[in-house]
Amino acid sequence: MAMKCHEVDYEIIGHDMQMVEVELDAGETVIAEAGAMNYMEQGISFDTKMGDGSNADQGVISKLFSAGKRAITGESLFMTHFTNNDAAKRRVSFAAPFPGSIVAVDLSTTGEQLLCQKDSFLAAALGTQVDIAFNRRLGSGFFGGEGFVLQRMQGDGMAFMHAGGTVVRKELKGESLYLDTGCLVAFSSGIDYDIKMVSGLKSLFFGGEGMCLATLTGTGSVWIQSLPFSRLADRIIAMAPKLNGRQQGES
Repeated sequence: MAMKCHEVDYEIIGHDMQMVEVELDAGETVIAEAGAMNYMEQGISFDTKMGDGSNADQGVISKLFSAGKRAITGESLFMTHFTNNDAAKRRVSFAAPFPGSIVAVDLSTTGEQLLCQKDSFLAAALGTQVDIAFNRRLGSGFFGGEGFVLQRMQGDGMAFMHAGGTVVRKELKGESLYLDTGCLVAFSSGIDYDIKMVSGLKSLFFGGEGMCLATLTGTGSVWIQSLPFSRLADRIIAMAPKLNGRQQGES
C-alpha cells in the first residue's frame, strides 16, 4: 500500500539555471535521481536504494521488476533518499545537469498523478511513486521519439521536474493542443496523449518541424519547454568547429 507523502517546503533559486532547495522537518525524506544533489546541511543523511520507497510492503521481486523497467529505458536502477535526522529544520538542494527551469507541482492538485518525459523527473517527497509508463498508442510507439516512454508520478505531495529554457503551463478544457514531441514536459490526468504524423509532403520534408507532433486532448494541465536538451545538443554539435573534415576530439 502506498504511503502518504511527506509534506516538504521548498524554494526555487535562480533564473536561467535554477536549483530547488527543499526544507526538511525532523524525520522527513525527499527522493531524487542519482547525482542531482548540489549541497545539503548537517544533520541530513542520504542512502541509495532500489525503488522510490513509496510502498513499505513492496517485496524484492516487485522492486526488481520496477527497477528493471527503469533500466531498459536508460534510467538509473537506484534513487537517493535524503533524510533529516536532526531536530531542527535542514535543507538539501537539487539541480539538473543542463540549463533550464525547475517546475514544482503539488500532485494533490493534478488528480494525484502526473506523466512526464522520462528525463524530466528531478526529486519528490517520500511517498511519491515514480514508475515508467509506456504509451500504448501505436503511433506513439513508432514515431513518438522522446514521447514514447514516459515517467508516471503518483502521490499527494510535492514533485519537482526540470525542463529546458522557459516553461509554459497550458490549461486545456476539452480542446486539443499540438506541439513538438521534444517540447512536452508533462501533463496531468484527464489528458489523452497521442502522436500524429504531419500531413502533406511539403510540410513533411521542408517544414523543419519533424515528422510527428504530440497531440494532447482533454481537460487538465500541460507543461511545455521552449528548449529541449536534444535540440540544444543538436545545435551545439552542428556548430562545433571541425578539423580536417572531423569534429575536434575525434580520433
